[in-house]
Order: sequence, then structure tokens, then C-alpha cells
Amino acid sequence: MNVVVIGGGAAGMMAAITSAKEGNKVTLIEKTSSLGNKIKITGKGRCNVTFDGDIDDFKRNIVKNEKFMYSSFMNFTNKDTVDYFENLGVLTKVERGGRVFPISDKAEDIVNALISNLNKYNVEIKYNTYLKDFIIKDEHIIGIKTNNLDIYADKFILCTGGMSYKTTGSTGECYDILRKYGHNIIDLKPGLIPLKSSDDICKRLQGLTLRNVAFKIKDSDKVIYDSFGEMLFAHFGLTGPIILSGSSILNRIDNVDSKLKDKKINGVVDLKPALTIEVLDKRIQRDFEKFTNKEFKNSLDELLPQKLIPVIIEKSGIDSNKKVHQITKEERANLVKSIKELKINLSGFMPIDIAIITCGGVDVKQVNPKTMESKVIQNLFFAGEVLDVDALTGGFNLQIAFSTAVAAGRN
Repeated sequence: MNVVVIGGGAAGMMAAITSAKEGNKVTLIEKTSSLGNKIKITGKGRCNVTFDGDIDDFKRNIVKNEKFMYSSFMNFTNKDTVDYFENLGVLTKVERGGRVFPISDKAEDIVNALISNLNKYNVEIKYNTYLKDFIIKDEHIIGIKTNNLDIYADKFILCTGGMSYKTTGSTGECYDILRKYGHNIIDLKPGLIPLKSSDDICKRLQGLTLRNVAFKIKDSDKVIYDSFGEMLFAHFGLTGPIILSGSSILNRIDNVDSKLKDKKINGVVDLKPALTIEVLDKRIQRDFEKFTNKEFKNSLDELLPQKLIPVIIEKSGIDSNKKVHQITKEERANLVKSIKELKINLSGFMPIDIAIITCGGVDVKQVNPKTMESKVIQNLFFAGEVLDVDALTGGFNLQIAFSTAVAAGRN
């Protein structure tokens, strides 16, 4: 059987290899002059290839359509992903939060292992070739039109990704083609993306990384996201793992743009999540006793990063020059609240082009979850980010790519 895989990213390469292993003659077409472009930049060039955990961890971290993923994940789990790459000579390690990386810390090792397997199974690769249209006959796809030539085959696997990081080749043209032939495309939004803030403190704190903090997103008084980990202040707002994951929850809120515009959505940082209000108050009292004759502005060095101290002093409302022993119980309570509830107004999302993933895509109601075949166009299959399935940070999105790719390739 002749199979054409469209798109040479993580899903496309894995789908092509899997299909070739089944004995098919496989052609892989790639829009750019190289394969695995997005893999190379994931995890800051280290490639968080999957996660260490079970199916419950997987389901908890999928933002949308986790039930759709059950069958394909159970047939190719995160354990299978680790075994797959280790059998290709890419040893892995588990880091904080159950994130799995190559021991080498080189994303290129993942890409090279996949390319090596493509060559092993004689997959033909056509570079600088991109999809322009389908060739449909009696609701079957029988071929594709590309910028170079028409290609005919028995089955086709679409792995063209989303609309983020367009320099890697994911530019979204396939969605218009799919709409033309009856596929429903769920609204495309940026996922895992830095958040904008108009608050002055972000510019003042730009470059400051906070580790082991708790971060909430509140829609008015309702908590819609709550996580723990690392974040970073930037001139435009906030970024870092817990911020990126929060963005994928936030962009699913109804009327989110108008709420952001009306300043109804805020981020709240707990700088000392391991300490209760009472314990933190006692800690501050001990520091005040230690620095009893010092001015307030010189009493927080052991509690907070230096860059953060002026901001917290302002938020507390306490005179920075006030002697520590003169600070009242009420003022100390305001200080505790400023540390446990540092409020940051959120004003929007950074552009989709720099999003790690695209939320939205091919409506999974029109796709068979066991085989990844379209219910609208026969002999057309899907894998990876083109589907309306996405997850939080931690290797879950690459696992979605690999699991759906194996399902499509096998079928």
C-alpha cells in the first residue's frame, strides 16, 4: 500500500516510521528543507520528550478532549515513548515535575533518532514540498496537489501542526483546505504562551525568576487556574512554565478578551506557598527581632529576592524608612498579605506565532479515536497538533503527537 504523510514534525516522522514498519511504501513531504524543526526548539533546545507518570496524570494535564486520547494513548503510552527512543540509543532522564529529557539535553538527538529510523525503513522524503489541495473522488482522498507535483496514494496522514512558530513550517493553510471538504475547525487560539500585563511591576521586575511559587488566575473572584512551580517576569508581563500552562486554561474562558480588557482577570502569586499566614507572620517577627533597630527597607533581605523588596514594601503600604520595632501588628498583616497575594493584572496573550502550541483545530467528533481516520473524507488520517487536543507543559503535547501518530500509522 502507498501512504503519504504530510508534515515532517514529531507526529509526521513517527507516523511515517510506523506506517513503513507495517510494510507500506511511505512518502513523507515536508514544507521546509529539514525535519523536526519544532522538536529542535522545544524545552529550550533540550526536548521534554514525554512525562513520567500514568494515564491519570496524562488525563489531568490534557486541557481539552482527553477522552478522545484514551485509545491511542493506551496503545502507545509514555513508557512506550521512552522505550522507543532508548532502543534507538537515546537514553532519557526524569527531572522535576516528571519531565522526561534526553540525558544529553540535546533535542537534536531525538530528531536524529527519528531520521535514522525513517532511513532504516526506506521512507522517501520530499523536502520543500507543501500541500495546496486534496484530490477527492467519491468522498475518498486519492491524491494531493503540492507546489511541486500531484501525488497519488492509497492513504494519507495529515500532520501539518498548528499555527505557532511559523518559521518551523506550521502556517495553518491546511485548515482552509479541510473546511472546503466538510471538516469543522475549532477556533484556533494560542496555547502555552506568555501573558501580557499592563502592571508597572512587571517592567520593574523583568528578568527575575521565581521558583517554587504558587500562581492562580482569577476571573473576578473565581479561581480558574492554580499551580505551583517556576515563573519569570518580563517587560511585557509574565512567562515561565506555570504561566504558560495557565494561558491554555485562560484562553478557553468565555468572553476572555472583553474580560481582559475590563481588567476583570488577575494573576495572584503566593511567594511563600510552603508557609501558612500564621507561620509566615512568625517568621517575619523573628526577622524583625533580628533587625530591630534597622529601617523596614533593610529588614527583608533574608526573606525575599533583592529586586522584589521595593515592590513588596509598596504593596504593604508601610513606610520604607520606618524602624522595624515601630511596625504595628496591622501593618505586619498587610506585609504578609502582600507576600501571599501579590496581585498582577493580566491584559492579554502574546501573539500566536510565539505560542508553543495551537489550541483548537480539527474537530475530534469527525475523527475515529482508535484509527485517527476522518469520518468526513475516507482514507485521510490525522496526527498531532492539527487536532483539537492540547495539554499543559511537561511533555504531554509531544506524547499526544506520538500516540496519535502511531495510531494513524498502524491503521
